Parts: sequence; C-alpha cells; structure tokens
Amino acid sequence: MTVKNQNETATGPLAEGQRWSAARKREVVLRMLRGESVDALSRELNIEIYRLEEWREKALTGIDESLKKRQGDPVQAELNQAMRRIG
Repeated sequence: MTVKNQNETATGPLAEGQRWSAARKREVVLRMLRGESVDALSRELNIEIYRLEEWREKALTGIDESLKKRQGDPVQAELNQAMRRIG
C-alpha cells in the first residue's frame, strides 16, 4: 500500500472486511486515465477487471454530466428575478 499526503488516499489491496471508498475508487480511476494497465491494476489491487472498467465508465459519465451543467443559466436567472419581484 502506498501512503500519500493527508489529502490523498492510499491505494493498494484492501484488508479483510475493508470496503472501497469513493476516494479510493477515484484514485484507481485516475491511475487508469493516466495510462496504467487495467490488467496490472487488477493484479495489484486484487479486483476484477470488469469492476475497474465499471468504475471508469461511471467516472466518465459523472465528468460528462458535470460539464453539461451551465453556470449562470440565463433562464434560471430570469426566474429568480421574477420570483424576487413577486415577493
């Protein structure tokens, strides 16, 4: 298991009874996105390849959804302004 600074999570095989947190999954997905082999990660972390690929797909879907969100949506701004006028 590698230990990083306090803001980053450790990655490596889990101890018996331990669960994969969202932060640990994120670190693994980032390693895949940086080009690490899924096969090598699967062996290192003792987790099935299909599960690693599932995590990557969910992460990419989340990225896509967050990029679709508008900041300063003009329709919402107009609605907020109308609501203020109404009282």
